[in-house]
Amino acid sequence: MDRINNTFVKEFILLGLSGYPQMEIIFFVVILVMYLVILIGNGVLIIASVFDSRLHTPMYFFLGNLSFLDICYTSSSVPSTLMSLISKKRNISFSGCAVQMFLGFAMGSTECFLLGMMAFDRYVAICNPLRYPIIMSKMVYVLMASVSWLSGGINSIVQTSLAMQLPFCGKNIINHFICEILAVLNLACADISLNIITMVISNMVFLILPLTVIFFSYIFILYTILRMNSATGRRKAFSTCSAHLTVVIIFYGTILFMYVKPKSQEQFGKDSLQAREGLISVFYGVLTPMLNPIIYSLRNKDVKAAVKYLLVRKSVN
Repeated sequence: MDRINNTFVKEFILLGLSGYPQMEIIFFVVILVMYLVILIGNGVLIIASVFDSRLHTPMYFFLGNLSFLDICYTSSSVPSTLMSLISKKRNISFSGCAVQMFLGFAMGSTECFLLGMMAFDRYVAICNPLRYPIIMSKMVYVLMASVSWLSGGINSIVQTSLAMQLPFCGKNIINHFICEILAVLNLACADISLNIITMVISNMVFLILPLTVIFFSYIFILYTILRMNSATGRRKAFSTCSAHLTVVIIFYGTILFMYVKPKSQEQFGKDSLQAREGLISVFYGVLTPMLNPIIYSLRNKDVKAAVKYLLVRKSVN
């Protein structure tokens, strides 16, 4: 019984910005505003892609999936973060931590694949426009999105199960805003070699593989665009790709910085690193989903026209 008590914890304590109480109210307001923008912006994109028949194409189908994913990802962690900032309640149950970790990892893994699928879609649209309706048929792009969601879920189940079955020897203080997997692994009082190996494999499959697809897709896209005789055609091609490329750079830039190399236990004890990790966590978890609908709306005439049409129709009704 003593051994069980020493290895099992019933809840975790999320430190967040506990070392900087004067910043908590500012952080609460900023995160709340960003979260509302995420819900409104991504919600509008989903509604537009569903109800406007002009957006019933593979590109906007993937965009709708991306918006739904961003809402799910932020909703798995932001409400609890806001609650801890305003109420000073920083504990989360063991099962709640597992669910939060699963959802966060599943959404992140799925988004990696979705961005790769969207790059392939742009490659086919620009480099093989005549064959585009055949290659990217409805069955194909629905299957591509389904594979993204399913693979992300399976990856998260594996990573979460391996992490949460580790013994923690009573250590339950997580130096983070959420139950982030690397922070939880650093509490384990057992060998985490298997976790690191599976994490490396996961990084190769969900980071390197999609990045390779994106890289080569845009190499061929750039080559095709430069060969176009029409300046109007080149501008249109650049316009359709710039939004996606901007999202890719923001998303992968932050996720590579956070997850490519697991951090040591000693690093997590530093106060300066705590503040930096918190800021990066917010940037990765909130800012990117907030920017996605803004980027796609500002750079896409079809989306702006669809949103305007829906607003006008609603006001008329």
